[in-house]
Amino acid sequence: MEKINIQFTLFSAFYSPLISTMSGGFLKAEGLDPEWSVSPPGRTAIDSIVDGTAHVVQTAPSQAFNALKEGKTPPVMHFAQINEMDGFFITGRDADDSFTWGKLEGAEVVMFKAGQPNAMFRYACHKAGIDYDKIIPINPGGAADIDAAFRGGQGQYVQQQGPFPQQLEADGVGHVVAQVGPQIGSNAFSSLAASREWLETDMARAFTRAYRKTRQYMVEIPAAEIAKAEKSYFPDIDEAVLADCIGTYQKLGCWTPHVEITPEAYEVILDVFLHNGTITERYPYEAVVAQPPSDG
Repeated sequence: MEKINIQFTLFSAFYSPLISTMSGGFLKAEGLDPEWSVSPPGRTAIDSIVDGTAHVVQTAPSQAFNALKEGKTPPVMHFAQINEMDGFFITGRDADDSFTWGKLEGAEVVMFKAGQPNAMFRYACHKAGIDYDKIIPINPGGAADIDAAFRGGQGQYVQQQGPFPQQLEADGVGHVVAQVGPQIGSNAFSSLAASREWLETDMARAFTRAYRKTRQYMVEIPAAEIAKAEKSYFPDIDEAVLADCIGTYQKLGCWTPHVEITPEAYEVILDVFLHNGTITERYPYEAVVAQPPSDG
């Protein structure tokens, strides 16, 4: 077995296509022994590619905009999609079958302060026809801090990725009232990235073979079976809750079978970040995206 080092920027069931390369045995079938980690505070997964401590990382194509704004060449290329849809949910204190996005105006919402989660949420509000600036934000920190704040009584609503919202429902703390993804539609939300040099290696080709098989698995296999295989990666989440989350993402269309990041999906994230004011120009697809390594 050849060791492959994988790093996540965020670790959640939303990134199951990468998690399942490990839990489903697809990497081992290609002779790759995975070791995974989550990037620590103050350090990005991209840093781990640059210093050689990771081969493949979970990130987002929008990460490349930071270098491009400075006129630099991004240090990595984004070569495969993970999610082709925003995977955040809006959870309220009470069940609300008549929820509309307008109810967020004037409400306290526990949410991410910056980065792509905030940019996408702002754009979803725009698409829903509401004024984001009328929302009262509560920004306690990262995913675990946001969950703890809402559980502790802060906010009327909370913005989270699965399986946090599903666990809130199971615990009787909140009720999912909306999904952010359908407001925006298909987009290059999250990706796999690596160095240009690694993408030319036999390991990269073996990884891509495994990843293509995993993406088929994600859309063809029942959520309960995927959750059972992944359960050890989520020791604090009930297996039924994990299955509910995975099933929701399957239905939402986050995990389309193709591996490639399409130009059409990339154009949407340019729309999002231009709207948010994070970027002021449309960067070429080829400056950010590489085609997956040949897996033949």
